[in-house]
Amino acid sequence: MIIEGAHTYKHKANISVELQLRQEGLPKEIVDIAWHAQQRLCRRYQRLLQKGKHRNVVSAAIAREMIAYIWAIAREVVVSAVDPKTRIARLPA
Repeated sequence: MIIEGAHTYKHKANISVELQLRQEGLPKEIVDIAWHAQQRLCRRYQRLLQKGKHRNVVSAAIAREMIAYIWAIAREVVVSAVDPKTRIARLPA
């Protein structure tokens, strides 16, 4: 799934109307990290292709960097306490 997501960085970085709507309620720090990631990974994808790397190798490299940005965003998110009796999932977190 991460590799498939990495293929989207072959397009130019932009913020669509749909993406703006999804980002409306998010903290500014998270949106800033996501925008920085999008710019960097789009640039890096193109640079690696221009160097002659195979597109699958490029996607794997971008996917590894994507994981680092996902980790950075996860560190910004504050997890609220969950009541185990009202959980939908069957398995404990």
